[in-house]
Amino acid sequence: MDFTDWLRACNVMAETIGFVGLGIMGLPMSKNLVDAGYDVVGHNRSQEPVDELVDYGGEGADSPQAVAEQVDVVITCLPDSPVVESIVRDDDGILAGLSEGMTVIDMSTISPTVIEELAAEIEDAGAEMLDAPISGGEEGAIDGTLSIMVGGNEDVFDANEELLAAMGETVTHCGPSGAGQTTKACNQIVVAAQMVGVSEALVFAQKAGADLDAVVEAISGGAAGCWTLDNRAPSMIQGDFDPGFFASYQYKDLRIATDAGEAFGAPMPQTGIAHELYKSMETTGRGDDDNSGVMQIIEDLAGEEARVD
Repeated sequence: MDFTDWLRACNVMAETIGFVGLGIMGLPMSKNLVDAGYDVVGHNRSQEPVDELVDYGGEGADSPQAVAEQVDVVITCLPDSPVVESIVRDDDGILAGLSEGMTVIDMSTISPTVIEELAAEIEDAGAEMLDAPISGGEEGAIDGTLSIMVGGNEDVFDANEELLAAMGETVTHCGPSGAGQTTKACNQIVVAAQMVGVSEALVFAQKAGADLDAVVEAISGGAAGCWTLDNRAPSMIQGDFDPGFFASYQYKDLRIATDAGEAFGAPMPQTGIAHELYKSMETTGRGDDDNSGVMQIIEDLAGEEARVD
């Protein structure tokens, strides 16, 4: 280890990280930080994941304020804009515990305009904020291979890039505050298109009498090859929709994308259709399924399930 590596290691060990939101993504991400040598203080609305983090080597805190009071950087990974706003602004929220020079990194997927408002409030408190939404699902959170899209001051990004790299394989600075959320909206537009397209193809193959395993294998190696075919199609044709990323979250993300498209005058015909299909998942009680479960809505329309024996 040369002097630069040694100094970097010392800096990592000296930094204490708060993590608010220990859900399906946040808990494994916080564990990866522990593995990377950070001291981690966690908080969650339910206690069980906090206990699991403590058992793993982290510490627990009773409120977001208590987290912020003990750490150098606070990370949030939460379901939606209202929850993030509450966690930051409540009487026992992050703002109440911030001190000058700290950094807040929100890794949720929320509205770019909400991020800009929160960033201004955090800056008024003498701290900095990055928006750093993630992609890669539960597997990526566990394996530390997430794609992380970051908006905010570039110097603040540079100072926290190694921290983010402990949770993600691809860490990209996308521009000023809100740019990370804009990039995540682009990501979700493409993810939804893949999920719906693969679903349509598999249901069509079923209706036409094709071998579903053979179809998946054949088209995965050609121009249609994509993440969904590689990582979800084998489970989809088994009827396995255990969540790696909830369909209700995909629906929420598509609402963010379509609202932003309306605000910026960007046409989104395909995304609009995907939005309605995921809305149907929510209204038919399947929001807790994986986002690949949108195939079930196509199956409903077809009157037949696409399954292997």
